[in-house]
Amino acid sequence: MRLNGRRPGNAKGMLDLFRRAFDGPSAWPARIMGAVLAIAGLAVSVRLALFQYGVTAAPWEPWFGDGSVRVLDSPFSRALPVHDAALGAVAYLVEAALELTGGTRRWKAHPWLVLLLGLVSAAMAATALGLLILQAAVVGAFCTLCLFSALVSLSVPFLVAREVFAAWGEVRRGRRYGLSWPTAVRGGQPA
Repeated sequence: MRLNGRRPGNAKGMLDLFRRAFDGPSAWPARIMGAVLAIAGLAVSVRLALFQYGVTAAPWEPWFGDGSVRVLDSPFSRALPVHDAALGAVAYLVEAALELTGGTRRWKAHPWLVLLLGLVSAAMAATALGLLILQAAVVGAFCTLCLFSALVSLSVPFLVAREVFAAWGEVRRGRRYGLSWPTAVRGGQPA
């Protein structure tokens, strides 16, 4: 049996596998931390969505009194056909799936996957900032679980930045060697 062209008993091969798993741009520790945060955000968003759809009572609120109810029942939270917390739950689910998809060389072999993760995490961070501004400036109240969700959304881009920059560098390298944009983004190699 061979792993990456080397026998598993080969010490240099095992060291290379270990190094990539824990130190490369797509190393598992940062990806697992991102997935854990996304799953935590998913759980919070589901809880908030259940309240918005009238399935459960008011969410836990230790600091802001009736702030959660005011924020979650505001016209802004109901402006779309689907409640904002439900959209957040879907986004966190997509983010967790993207974090866990692919191996430790995905930044090189499948840069589109990493770039998509970067776009999703950046969009979620921008949305979190917008919702924080709305809570403060328009609604005039805060929601503890909403703030936790925003903290998660603002943290994940920092965890994925190294991998996104590596994938973008790989796409640019492919373009320098004459690959088309679609081929380079898909991870094609120059002939």
